[in-house]
Amino acid sequence: MWQLDWSKLAEVLTYNVKQPMIFSSGLFLLLFLGVSFVYMLLQKKDTARIMFITLFSYYFYYKSSGIYFFLLGVVTLTDFLLARWMSHLKTRWKRVLVLLLSLGVNLGLLCYFKYTNFFYQLLAPLWDGRYQPLDIFLPVGISFFTFQSLSYTIDVYRRELVPLNRLLDYAFYVSFFPQLVAGPIVRARDFIPQIRQPLRVSYRMFGTGVFFIISGLFKKAVISDYISVNFVERIFDNPALYSGVENLFGLYGYALQIYCDFSGYSDMAIGIALLLGFRFPMNFNSPYKADSITDFWHRWHISLSTWLRDYLYISLGGNRRGKIRTYVNLFLTMLLGGLWHGASWNFVVWGAFHGLALAVHKFWRYLLHKSKTETSMGFRRFWGVFFTFHFVCFCWIFFRNTTFDASIVMLKQIFTAFHPEVFPQLVDGYWKVFALMGVGYLLHFSPDSCQNSCCRMIIRLPLLGKAFLLIVLIYWIIQIKSSDVQPFIYFQF
Repeated sequence: MWQLDWSKLAEVLTYNVKQPMIFSSGLFLLLFLGVSFVYMLLQKKDTARIMFITLFSYYFYYKSSGIYFFLLGVVTLTDFLLARWMSHLKTRWKRVLVLLLSLGVNLGLLCYFKYTNFFYQLLAPLWDGRYQPLDIFLPVGISFFTFQSLSYTIDVYRRELVPLNRLLDYAFYVSFFPQLVAGPIVRARDFIPQIRQPLRVSYRMFGTGVFFIISGLFKKAVISDYISVNFVERIFDNPALYSGVENLFGLYGYALQIYCDFSGYSDMAIGIALLLGFRFPMNFNSPYKADSITDFWHRWHISLSTWLRDYLYISLGGNRRGKIRTYVNLFLTMLLGGLWHGASWNFVVWGAFHGLALAVHKFWRYLLHKSKTETSMGFRRFWGVFFTFHFVCFCWIFFRNTTFDASIVMLKQIFTAFHPEVFPQLVDGYWKVFALMGVGYLLHFSPDSCQNSCCRMIIRLPLLGKAFLLIVLIYWIIQIKSSDVQPFIYFQF
């Protein structure tokens, strides 16, 4: 009766392309309990503790991308050695060459796995015009860990960071599993000083971590997954079959889905890191409350937007070379940011729209002599939030659709075949979806003080109370989840 089925256990613990390990899966929650127990036993043994989590992080990545976990080791070893070599060079041009080598390794891997087929398709007309995509597997989260490692070598080049002496510490930084496959992109200067600090998880840190895990699980597994499977995917799979009003609310649903999906992952990553004694920067700050496109990018995927600002926009010249060049640099930064998300013209268009909007807004502020810190109030803020939200939703059309033609079809349906009379039938048929969308947007637009109050309430709960909340949420997730695992959207980037 108690005989263990080793083949079944091996199937669960080995890589399965259809079931990558994600934070909301039962396997991860079970493994994390065991990992946390061993981690606390190693509390006063820094090297053993760091080694243990590094090994688990590599296993976590193996469960996400299979054999391609070796790429993580290649990037780690290469940048660790190059940064140490660079720090000993006195001549600037030699340091530049070493930095270019680091860029070549990281961006070379990124370009091969993400953009080979894209450029192959562009160049196909130069020979026989036939295009057959190459069978290239995209490792999960390769954009995140290459950008994270690049920030380290660039900071060492700029002499803003002293390179590490221990390869283990650097491997721990690059592979730390909470942020490994979908961010946030944690800077070396913020994370490395925490590695060898005495492990101490305060009562407040533990409570805050539990709050973020509960918040992230609710966003991802309750709101995002449900409205995606039961409504959004149906609209975007064939927008021509639906009226304009259905397409519009499908778009509103996707805007909420991608926010809850990605911010839910970030919340869980921040919460898990807190339980392990590490602090991550916030990655989202109620982005749909933004009253301008500039404000939106101060709130959405903050770790990426600040990375692009510090390592791309400033490297292009930033605002130091005149007004025209500033606008061009903004546009190019967002254009490349769009391409970072994927090898598709849809992402290029999405990035171009955001880059153009940022340049126009910056020019408008210049004409009105507005400072960067000045904010709108009252009706001006209301209309600012309204137009910013709908511009962002308009751009999501190109971000979500797999082809440019599908984006045009959706826009055509919204503007030429709206049919508002079908709205009551739409709500009646999808009332559960609309109820969850209402809850999601209500929570999003609620004052920050409400979230802070909920966080304080969970911090004050006893341990059993925190455990009870998690159990109730997990039970609820089990009741409403679909049969298939719904990967995080940003795993594909």
